[in-house]
This record gives sequence, C-alpha cells and structure tokens, in this order.
Amino acid sequence: MRAALALVLLLAACSGGEGGGNVQAPQDLESAAIERGLVRDPDDSDLTGLYARDTDRICVVRTGSAYRIGAYVDYGDRITCSGAGTVERSGSTLKVTLGGEGCTFDASYDGDRIKFPGVLPDACKKLCARRAAFTGLEATRLSESTAEAAAMRDAGGRRLCGD
Repeated sequence: MRAALALVLLLAACSGGEGGGNVQAPQDLESAAIERGLVRDPDDSDLTGLYARDTDRICVVRTGSAYRIGAYVDYGDRITCSGAGTVERSGSTLKVTLGGEGCTFDASYDGDRIKFPGVLPDACKKLCARRAAFTGLEATRLSESTAEAAAMRDAGGRRLCGD
C-alpha cells in the first residue's frame, strides 16, 4: 500500500501540476497557420496588387494614404461590370465605393483574397451591362506589383486603377 502511495506521489510530482511554466494556451487554427507562415496575416499585408479569378479582376493601388480600387467582371457576350473608386481598410473589412453614385459596400479581405458580398446596393447595377453583377465577386491576389495593378484595363480599354 505504501509503495502504491509513493508511486502516485512520484507521478504527480513529475506531471508539472497546475502551475507548469511551459504550458501554452491553445491557439485557434487561423492564428497557428499565420504563425507558421501558411496563411498571410491580413493585418500585416498591404492591399496593393492585382487580384483575379477566371476573367474577373480587382486592382488596388495606394495613392498617398488612401487606396484606389477597380473591379471588372466579364461573362462574355458583352455581359460585364466595370467600376473604379476608393477603398478604406479596417482590419479584414474593406469599405468599397465604386462609381461614385451610391455603390458603397463592405467587402472582406483575408490577406490574399477580396470577397464582395452577395447583396449589393442597387446603385451598383448602373456599373453593369445586361445581367452582369458584382455580387459575390471573389478574387485571389496574383501580384503585389503596383505597376501591374495600375495597368489593369476593362473591356473598353479604361485603366481602372491607373492615372
């Protein structure tokens, strides 16, 4: 009996108990992935760049302390959307204004991808031809180059983020 009690006390002493100095708080998966470099930290990344998915494009260029944004969607057969404006960032939320006529909405940014919401103001429809829409637009970063982003053009040849 005494041997069993001694063994239990010995094991308890080796376990480190509640006050172990090497115990780390568990991390959520996103934080762990950012720490290991598997996912870009959205708080540490600059928005500038060219984003794309298939024929859809988004460009973002810094102008002083602000950003210009351009978005272009092309479904073929002249079913397109094209708009340019400004974007302000607050963490992973982007306040996007396209066209200057009430097309203002919040998009999300995860450090590599920009996602437009599934519902946009009616004013955004003015930037689109026929049945095209910016709703649900999602594009992944292709380049961090300001020059490439500024060179992006829509179907009419208009530079959406350039001068």
